[in-house]
Amino acid sequence: MRFNFDLAEPTEGDSRRSLTPKEELQWVPLQNHPVFTSADGGDASTTASASSRGVKNLLAWDGASRLYYWDSNKQCLHRISIRLGEPAPTSVVAVFPSKVLRADKELNFVVNKISISRNGSALLLAGSDDLCVMYLYGHSSTKDNAIICRTVSIGSQVYSSESIAIRILQVSWHPYSDTHVGILSSDSVFRLFDLSSDLVQPEQEYYLQPVEPGRSRNAASICPVDFSFGGDHLWDRFSVFVLFSDGSVYILCPVVPFGSVYQWESILEIYNDAHTFGLNSANSAAVCNSNMAISWLEATFPELAQQTADAENPSTIKAHSHALFDASLALQGPLRKVCRAGEDEAVAVRGAECEGRAVSFLYNLVSKDSILVTAWSGGQLQIDALADEIQPVWITGSAPRLRVDPRDYVRGIAMICESIAAEHSIVKLDQPLDNTVWLGHPPPLLRLAIVDLALPRKTEGGSLITMFPDPLMPERIYSLHEGGVDSIVLHFLPFTSQINGKDENIKIPSVHPVLSTCQGETSSPSPLFGFASLSDSFGYSWVVVVTSTEECVVLEMKTWDLLLPIQIDQEKPVSLEEQKEKDTPDIISKELLSGPKSVLVPQASPNLRSISADSIEGRSALHQYFKLFHENYVEYAHKVYFELKHHGPQLKRIIDDQHARLNEAQEKMLRVEAKQSMLDERIDRAVQRHSSLEQRLQRLRRLPGAHKKPLSRAEREFKSELDRFTGVELDALKSSIDTIRARLRRYTQSSKDSVTNQRRKMPGRNNVQDTRISQLKSSLEKLSLLNSESTKKVELVESALKTRDSS
Repeated sequence: MRFNFDLAEPTEGDSRRSLTPKEELQWVPLQNHPVFTSADGGDASTTASASSRGVKNLLAWDGASRLYYWDSNKQCLHRISIRLGEPAPTSVVAVFPSKVLRADKELNFVVNKISISRNGSALLLAGSDDLCVMYLYGHSSTKDNAIICRTVSIGSQVYSSESIAIRILQVSWHPYSDTHVGILSSDSVFRLFDLSSDLVQPEQEYYLQPVEPGRSRNAASICPVDFSFGGDHLWDRFSVFVLFSDGSVYILCPVVPFGSVYQWESILEIYNDAHTFGLNSANSAAVCNSNMAISWLEATFPELAQQTADAENPSTIKAHSHALFDASLALQGPLRKVCRAGEDEAVAVRGAECEGRAVSFLYNLVSKDSILVTAWSGGQLQIDALADEIQPVWITGSAPRLRVDPRDYVRGIAMICESIAAEHSIVKLDQPLDNTVWLGHPPPLLRLAIVDLALPRKTEGGSLITMFPDPLMPERIYSLHEGGVDSIVLHFLPFTSQINGKDENIKIPSVHPVLSTCQGETSSPSPLFGFASLSDSFGYSWVVVVTSTEECVVLEMKTWDLLLPIQIDQEKPVSLEEQKEKDTPDIISKELLSGPKSVLVPQASPNLRSISADSIEGRSALHQYFKLFHENYVEYAHKVYFELKHHGPQLKRIIDDQHARLNEAQEKMLRVEAKQSMLDERIDRAVQRHSSLEQRLQRLRRLPGAHKKPLSRAEREFKSELDRFTGVELDALKSSIDTIRARLRRYTQSSKDSVTNQRRKMPGRNNVQDTRISQLKSSLEKLSLLNSESTKKVELVESALKTRDSS
């Protein structure tokens, strides 16, 4: 039996606070819900502008029985209660009417993404330049049959100011906290906000500096794109993965929200690991790094230092606010490929192998494997696995900036996270364990595959891809792009296969198209505005997609047999004749076609011929022979008569069908004969056209300049470098200039009032402030000069190439 307890609509006391007369609830298929079917579709201009900004996701699922959809036209949130697997095991039904939720303030930005918290009490409304959180419960009032929910802005001083050009690149709820939100912005800063304490100032700020100042070879290496929190595995749960535009991936570890809750066994595991493999190591660097990790763990989780053998350990523990006073987190990376035995070490430090720029990132934990997936604008997915465990790394001597309360408790931290260039080393598979553990090296990557989605290349900026993990089947990843939705299934996991005792070779992932938005080869793809992956406890999985015309599509996904290998019997191929025999129905049974069964005549006595037919013995012998004849031949005749009478109408239908097909074939032959003359004329014209084209081609070959040499290898590499510079580097330089301008404006605005007071109290500090401002202005001027020089160089090269082509 299937038990599905829907706690969506009857709860919360809505019957007591209902504004309208109580309506009878109706359960309809989700794809036929009036929220979607009543929409008249978005405007064409709105759709075009939305597709240029990126992939939207206006759909969210709370993991139980509620589906949320943001209506951009009406500026409201629909809360739809759903039932999975009812009435059929593969169907999804939704309740009608659904609840309508509105913000208690006007939203002055376009919502591109919604995301619900872990406990389902708050929902993020994120745009490119602003961010709000809507609290779904404890609403203050109701208006126009809609529930008015309290809605507040997050980081209004950083993101919402009109004079500051800082874009929000990615926002996500922290997996171990119901009130913490991580935000990555275009000013290369990762901020962590605690919504329960302060909505204006971030709790933690990490200024990302992947390369040393003045050492960057390209601007794409300093422009972040996306981030992802780690999963429930050792130090991964304290890690933040940051992707930059050139495809490089960096790690921040440890990053812990103040007050987040973790399992005791998980924290104790990494605590014992630091003692076992760190303190007992013969390497002094490993001992120093493990000592810092142990001191940080004991300060963040005081229960570790206070545990006793007799005391009962708690099931969960809460993280306390703590930061090292003389050290900042290191930006570990960029992560490099692991080298196999005999492989050239230059392969590990080679640049990007995919086309375009990196656009999105996904961390997915599958059993014991940490999978990293990078999406590129060229339509490729780069799939890697961490070949070693993540360990925390600090840079001593770089003190963070702390914000404490009157009781000396840490309430906020800010630090500059730099990359340790000297610690980059090449890791090989045959390297001993003592050479890698607790030495501060970033974990290497094991390349699993590069998947080409074969997307239509009709956009100038390339394809924008967003990835989602499957909540039921972790080996499956969904990719959402302009062309639709694809499913990628991983068939090889290095550590999981090793633990399960499987000695397998690397198997390539399988790609399955789920939904296509391209109507044809000539039509442009239509963007999608929502995606959600649903699953229940019985092993059924669904995909819900909202199109740009606000239509809902629900697709059931297979889960049980995707990872099973396909068995093909190659020893006994089925011939065409056998297949025809299997497909042809039997008109008359084979038993009747084989004839009557042969009857063994009983052995007669020698004097049978001398017996008269009228005698008793003769009559008995004749009666026995007649009985055998009747049981076999007469009954067989009756069976034949019955079969022929029964199959007569069927045979007549078959004959009539054959005659109809024959007449149709004859009519087609007549039409072909009638068109034969026209076809001959077309063939003659085609032959004449072909001969004329050949003559024109010969004349064109005699023209000067037709025999120009193709570009050499060095010229092709230089041209590809120029294309990459124009497509990626110039945009990165412009964003860097905008970011520096935004920082300068914010700094000057925040320091106007404080400069006067500082001049009165401490006149000596004025020189320091003026020096910083002058340094920022000089940096801005240098970047502007570099941008103009680069543009001039590109124009010169393009003009030289055009002159060479014309000559």
